[in-house]
Amino acid sequence: MFDLIINSCLNIIVKKDNQDTTIFSSDNLSNKDLKAGKVKTTNVNILLNRVRLDKRRTFKKRIFFSLFLAAIVSSLAIYFII
Repeated sequence: MFDLIINSCLNIIVKKDNQDTTIFSSDNLSNKDLKAGKVKTTNVNILLNRVRLDKRRTFKKRIFFSLFLAAIVSSLAIYFII
């Protein structure tokens, strides 16, 4: 008899806790619908231009580095020849 009273009290407490928390509430669903309606798009041309600019920058850096390295090697060669 005592176990029945404890179990019924525990069931009431558990039911109240479970009823307060809902996984799918109408507020969450409406917010998801609003977010789904606003799809963020990016312009492909902007991305392609950025890639082209990055390629140009790296190409210029490589040319500068190779010219700098060639100048150092040639100046060292001239110094040791003379």
